[in-house]
Amino acid sequence: MVLRREAFLGQVKERGEYETEQEAQRAARVVLALLGAHLVGEVRAQLAARLPEDFALILLNPLQSAEPLTPERFVRATAAWIEGATEQTATWDVGAVLSTVADAAGQDLLAQVLFQLPAGYDLLFGHPQPT
Repeated sequence: MVLRREAFLGQVKERGEYETEQEAQRAARVVLALLGAHLVGEVRAQLAARLPEDFALILLNPLQSAEPLTPERFVRATAAWIEGATEQTATWDVGAVLSTVADAAGQDLLAQVLFQLPAGYDLLFGHPQPT
């Protein structure tokens, strides 16, 4: 099921405790652009199919990443792309967006997404995996 744009942004706004939809949208754009650089093939396409169209396009046309970022470096990269962000606020931004993405993905697809990412991303998505 595809999340409607308003529902997606509403969840990100609520989880990130943003005052405006613009703040939620900015966080979503940056985090999805970085996430898209880490996913390939069918998994990226399936995830994009569950997101609102404008966010799906960001996921499918990502920022290029030379190497997979560890969760810590992913948060740092997010902070670098969001004006005025710190690592603490970026952690909040990443969690708000990725937990919403996880809900849209569902358990099976989320497991495939996490399989493509370095260890530790389960925590960023708000779905800690047993070790």
